[in-house]
Amino acid sequence: MKNDFTKLTWSAIEWQGTHLRLLDQRRLPHEQVYLDIHTVADAAAAITNMVVRGAPAIGVTAAYAAVLAARAAVAAGNNWQSDYAAALDLLAQSRPTAVNLHWAVARMRKLAAAAFAQPVDMLEALEADAKQVHADDIRANQLMGEIGAAILDPAEGIITHCNTGTLATGGYGTALGVVRSGWQRGAFQCVYAGETRPWLQGARLSAWELMRDDIPVRLMADGAGAWLMRTGRVRWVVVGADRVAANGDVANKIGTYSLAVSARQHGLGFMVVAPTSTIDLATPDGSGIPIEMRGADEVLNVAGTRLAPAGADAWNPVFDVTPATLVDVLVTERGALFGPCAAAIAGLFQT
Repeated sequence: MKNDFTKLTWSAIEWQGTHLRLLDQRRLPHEQVYLDIHTVADAAAAITNMVVRGAPAIGVTAAYAAVLAARAAVAAGNNWQSDYAAALDLLAQSRPTAVNLHWAVARMRKLAAAAFAQPVDMLEALEADAKQVHADDIRANQLMGEIGAAILDPAEGIITHCNTGTLATGGYGTALGVVRSGWQRGAFQCVYAGETRPWLQGARLSAWELMRDDIPVRLMADGAGAWLMRTGRVRWVVVGADRVAANGDVANKIGTYSLAVSARQHGLGFMVVAPTSTIDLATPDGSGIPIEMRGADEVLNVAGTRLAPAGADAWNPVFDVTPATLVDVLVTERGALFGPCAAAIAGLFQT
């Protein structure tokens, strides 16, 4: 009897009523340490410094951080509205590419601007809404897991990239949610997880999650994906997204575009799994998605050990953009879009 993964037993994001607790993903898989987050500045730093990562998880964290910001602003005095707005501006700048961050900040900004009789009523509404954001994300992930798993063709294995599970979301996962549901259906025997340089989210995080769930996982170097496809052992590549443009172009962890090109060459299906909160209707296509660049040291070093020769430099884009034409299906909590395009994506928001 396979595990019922819909019964969540742990979370990387925990609201404590007075503060937020985040599982420090930088220390996985060897240490499981939670950090207590008491201020919006702490939350912004946690997002920037990769304590928490993954677009949906960043959005949930931002919603709770807005509650902390509002409480501090109200406690500080009469000018709480401007203090709160400044705190949200700081939060919005913590990472540029993940649209869920900006979606959550805009949502909490709008709610705070509503007419409340007393600030305490606004604080209660913000906390309730942050909890709703968290619950909605879990529910959406479980729905996407079932929708995506029903599409998978049976095969020996399935390829995934980066980490898109409980660690990257409010719970259950986007692409790893499909993996979990697919495993329960017997759709595959093994997950092939790209290591995902330079932060090694596949090696450190996805392998850790899948092993917790007793799902067989084999790590592979990022460059091994195309050759694996040629062996015939896999039928689908399943990934998440940090932002989906209005036309279906997908920004995701660097290396995703390479997998999409290889999948098309070898006749494999390429599935993107993302909630509608990750879709950015204000960005017409992928050319308008900001691509975060991080420091060269992340590429030149591994776990604090310098690998490259002294004086070497590096180019370190965190994300790439996969054109919609290479996406066979986009799975959302509102349904699956085969051959996603602007008209089909717009239709998701009309129901």
